[in-house]
Amino acid sequence: MSKSLLENLASIKGIDPHYTDAWGRQTQASPEVVTRILSAMGCDVAPERLEAEIGEAIKDHWLSSLDPVILAYVDESLQFELKLPMEFVAETLSYEIETESGATLKGEFSPVDGQLLAIEHFDDVEFQAYSIALPVQLEMGYHDLRIFDPQVEDALGISRLIIAPRACFTPESMVSGKRIWGVSVQLYGLRSKENWGIGDFSDLKHLLKQIKQQGGDFVGLNPIHALYPMMPNNASPYSPSSRQWLNIIYIDVAVVPEFVASEAAQSLFNSGLFQDKLAYARCVDDVDYALVHELKLGALKLAYETFKQDIANKTQRAKTFQQFVADKGDALMQQAVFDALHESLLKKDANAWGWPAWPEALQDYHSSEVSEWREQHQDEVQFWAYLQWLADEQLTQADAVAQSLGMEIGIYRDLAVGVASGGSEIWANKQDYCTQATVGAPPDVLGPRGQNWGLPPLDPTRLVEDGFHAFIKLLQSNMKACGALRIDHVMALLRLWWVPAGDSAANGVYVYYPVELMLAILALESQRNQCLVIGEDLGTVPDGMDELLKNAGVYSYRVFCFETAADGGYISPSHYPEQAMATVVTHDMPTLKGYWHCDDLTLGKTLGLYPSQDLVDQLISDRHQSKQMMLNSLFGHQALPSHIPECVDFVGMDRDLSFGIQQHLAHAKSLLLSLQLEDFLEMDKPVNVPGTSDEYPNWRRKLSCDLDDIFSQPQIQQLSKNISDARSNAAE
Repeated sequence: MSKSLLENLASIKGIDPHYTDAWGRQTQASPEVVTRILSAMGCDVAPERLEAEIGEAIKDHWLSSLDPVILAYVDESLQFELKLPMEFVAETLSYEIETESGATLKGEFSPVDGQLLAIEHFDDVEFQAYSIALPVQLEMGYHDLRIFDPQVEDALGISRLIIAPRACFTPESMVSGKRIWGVSVQLYGLRSKENWGIGDFSDLKHLLKQIKQQGGDFVGLNPIHALYPMMPNNASPYSPSSRQWLNIIYIDVAVVPEFVASEAAQSLFNSGLFQDKLAYARCVDDVDYALVHELKLGALKLAYETFKQDIANKTQRAKTFQQFVADKGDALMQQAVFDALHESLLKKDANAWGWPAWPEALQDYHSSEVSEWREQHQDEVQFWAYLQWLADEQLTQADAVAQSLGMEIGIYRDLAVGVASGGSEIWANKQDYCTQATVGAPPDVLGPRGQNWGLPPLDPTRLVEDGFHAFIKLLQSNMKACGALRIDHVMALLRLWWVPAGDSAANGVYVYYPVELMLAILALESQRNQCLVIGEDLGTVPDGMDELLKNAGVYSYRVFCFETAADGGYISPSHYPEQAMATVVTHDMPTLKGYWHCDDLTLGKTLGLYPSQDLVDQLISDRHQSKQMMLNSLFGHQALPSHIPECVDFVGMDRDLSFGIQQHLAHAKSLLLSLQLEDFLEMDKPVNVPGTSDEYPNWRRKLSCDLDDIFSQPQIQQLSKNISDARSNAAE
């Protein structure tokens, strides 16, 4: 009985213990794992309480006359389910819709004129559910619906209406068949003679210009979310403190007006010690995050002292900042207070790594103690708000450069799948997350132990009840100042692999999300922001998800090294789907050179990522076979010069092979093509080794030469020209 009740409650909460693993086997999560995930969702899972939990969930559903969110599509009638006690169903009820623009629509209807869907009884009261259609068509956006009995003051039901387009935005030129290309880059890895040891927003401007000159139309970035300025070595862009705000390390301090105007800042900058540190930060092959933060924060604090004079003098620049603070409201304060408080607490206690390690009274943004601290430290809080303004200002300027160049997309941003447990986003919005669970991936061939990313999941129930506020804000902030957004692990819109806190990734279970509503919101924000959407759909894709994404106008993510046919051969570029971004490798893979030489497998063995030598041997054998099939395809398409042997046993990775593969993929039918600058430069070391933390210097490796020197190289100029020519002819 308990097992059946547990399964019923799990089903109500969107938990599916059954799934097909990476080897095609039908697998089932244990009752213990399901119980722990239900507990993380706030359910009382004591055996004697299961039946009551189910009953309360069903009763809550029926006592809510309207669903919290109602979805309709543009140019379609508004239809929804209404649940009422039987005494109301024959009455003439009124509806009132307050539109996003402030207009009010009113009308009347009788529930019994709709279609009866279901009947339920609670405490001798009969409830009936009807499908109601209202004769209204609304503009795309977010509106509010209120249903009431004219004889009763209180509303019978209130709901958020989401009127969405069917599909995400695609630039008109691409709709007409134009195939474009660009490069992807880890922004921190850019070298230049001007930056302070890390790529910055000025480098991004310069790269945009360079790529446009070579015929490209975008620059793809790693996530540029806010990390932990006071713990600079926590450098993973996929474990941010907040996804709504920016990583202030990308500010180009040298062009900040207050830095230029500050005598103290200029004196610091020109000192011998500072210049020695700056020279070292620029020359090292891996970003020295601690040193870069020391240099930048020291200079920015002096710049801020000068900016306070602007505030006192009420200059136009100060007014622009104050308007930014007013527009961003409490969301900005959450980030600024967190960073200021983090800085203060770390000075007293080196173990204050995040809010769970802070004094209990300060562990929630909304506590009175935090409010009191904020009042007492307004200057420090304003400093961190100032840094967010500078970052926003410089990113916006980079986007303006891309637009002025006429780039089809320009900046292409990346949205991480979640946020770190100790960061600002959860600190200020705990109600939106299930903090007793983390997300990841089940075991697969390359990760036999599974993956636990340490990121608490959004609570799907709360998400709906709150009208998807958190998801909408997330999209709006990340679709700013860009022409495209890549959504990491886009399957999260349908389901996420939840792992009980402290457990191994293998002991997880899939939890489902309201995918139709989330895709509709994604399409709405995409159209409003004129932002193309790419979904990272690698790995195990649930049945039907590919069609859902395609119909919603989300571009697939196709990696050359994975695009094989049933016989193991590599598919022709002409067989790539149009609605996709093609790429050779990704940031979670070795570079093209490293892939060919199996450097990732050798490194993985050294780091202990594989449980047995037999698995390593199998992976090497599989890679050897894959490379041979890759060569077969390349020679079949006449993509390689004749001097390269056709047998993989005699082929190492050289420039002809590397550039040949990239030019081959440039013929892909896909409307988008992204290539890595690392592969232009024939680099071998990976930027990230999944499954590692301190074992490998992830998210630190710089490019092998300065930005100014990359496109001055004749072979890269020729490669770029060949890619542009191939893209122009890809449709032929």
